[in-house]
Amino acid sequence: MDDYIAISMLNDFDFCPYSIYLHNVYAGADESLYHATPQTRGRIAHETIDTQRASTHTSDLMALPVYSERLRLIGKIDLYRAKERLLIERKYKLPQIFQGKIYQLWAQYLCMREMGYEVEHIAFYEISTNKMHHIATPTETDEAIFISFIDDLRHYNPATPTIINPNKCKHCIYCNLCDKTTEDNVYQ
Repeated sequence: MDDYIAISMLNDFDFCPYSIYLHNVYAGADESLYHATPQTRGRIAHETIDTQRASTHTSDLMALPVYSERLRLIGKIDLYRAKERLLIERKYKLPQIFQGKIYQLWAQYLCMREMGYEVEHIAFYEISTNKMHHIATPTETDEAIFISFIDDLRHYNPATPTIINPNKCKHCIYCNLCDKTTEDNVYQ
């Protein structure tokens, strides 16, 4: 499983490929060096999933480990409502749904389908507003684009020139530790 990609990396790579490199550089370091309020809030929000307290329905699955041999992905889902065949990714706040977040949900969906689960619907649940945001399941064309994205991640070289987006940099938890920008992040 050395070449398996963590599903959680998909959104990070879409946000900024170089952030994957920085994440690995600072892995194991004191998270207070780079974690900001959104990450702390997200971690707290996930506690109900990780401790199996997000639902009392016996048919609901929470924090289920998932994988795909075909795509070489591994991760965990937040919540699967078996009776509704609904896969849910919970986020504390979701002001905008970027493609990287959709890729994460597609990855979970494809993993579960490969593992034999019947998943017909996928959605984000925004905890702060108590709203469900339904997302279309990937088409064959979507899946081909997604597989190409995974291939790009798998073959990424941090020495490759990185396109800097100052707006993204300002919202990156690694911004103050990054050698590609002089921006300060908004979390100071």
